[in-house]
Amino acid sequence: MSRATTETALRRLRRKAPVFAALGDETRLTLLTKLGRGSQLSIARLTKGTRLTRQAITKHLRVLEGAGLVRALRRGRESLFELAPQPLAEAQQALAVISRQWDGTLARLKDFVER
Repeated sequence: MSRATTETALRRLRRKAPVFAALGDETRLTLLTKLGRGSQLSIARLTKGTRLTRQAITKHLRVLEGAGLVRALRRGRESLFELAPQPLAEAQQALAVISRQWDGTLARLKDFVER
């Protein structure tokens, strides 16, 4: 990979930092798993079965929303949340770039050691 391509990839990765930060919390991963089933869910439904308050769930949802991972929709007086899959796909692509870079680095190290 050329230096310019690597720098471009790094800039894209830095823009994904909020996504990775949001994914670094067990509660937020659980919320994404629930939303990943395809339904739009209310805070009450997302809170059900947890020991967390609605306020705590709301705080986590705001972090996910700020990272672009969920969208809030209003239905009357109720807020519903749904998964926004595009940032996850972009994060996966960023990790694939890093993986390819490591594969190349490890292959070069292996060649060096075996010589």
